[in-house]
Amino acid sequence: MSSERDGKKLVRSPSGLRMVPESGMLSSPFCFDEPQWVPDKECPRCMQCDTKFDFITRKHHCRRCGKCFCDKCCSKKVPLPRMCFVDPVRQCAECALISQKETEFYDKQLKVLLNGATFFVTSETSEKSETMVCRLSNNHRCLFLDGNSHYEIEFARISSVQILTEGFTPGGGNTRATGMLLQYKVPGSDDLKQMKFTTSEDLNSNKKLSATWLVAMHKAAKLLYESRDQ
Repeated sequence: MSSERDGKKLVRSPSGLRMVPESGMLSSPFCFDEPQWVPDKECPRCMQCDTKFDFITRKHHCRRCGKCFCDKCCSKKVPLPRMCFVDPVRQCAECALISQKETEFYDKQLKVLLNGATFFVTSETSEKSETMVCRLSNNHRCLFLDGNSHYEIEFARISSVQILTEGFTPGGGNTRATGMLLQYKVPGSDDLKQMKFTTSEDLNSNKKLSATWLVAMHKAAKLLYESRDQ
């Protein structure tokens, strides 16, 4: 069973204050480490506009990519939750744009995943569906599925997330998420297992919440794959 009582500590780095787990083994799968800064001696000019650094034109390092820029090219301070920074930190224009888009996930969609939603869940070993509440653990490391049965799926071991939709029309009509195919690996094995999640017509009050949860899950999977590439 996964613990949700994971302590955190405040650490100071050259980039700023970060709130990180006591143990690196408990870090969120969406997070990645701070980059190595390009050494000052290796960047006599801004890596964006090529302005030469001097006593007036100071150099600044982007906290997300670690590259060296002048103040004009690295003036924005925006939140960077994927590196656990407490306060907004200096980033170059390109990285700031990416971080701003990710902030929506942390501010909105992550909360949806933590609150959970109800689905009919079918495993590949059973033809019967079970009504289960699905939610992300507080440390983001597991999906908890609770019904008559209980499952814990390590988020880092999820291989693919396919969102099932309906409502598409040739004219480009709106679609809505109605389910999900989830493939994952169990600990100690490279074999893929699959689960199917579907919303129910009998759960009308839950349908909108479930669709929102599925959209958030799709975004979370995208961030997971990006983290693996860092």
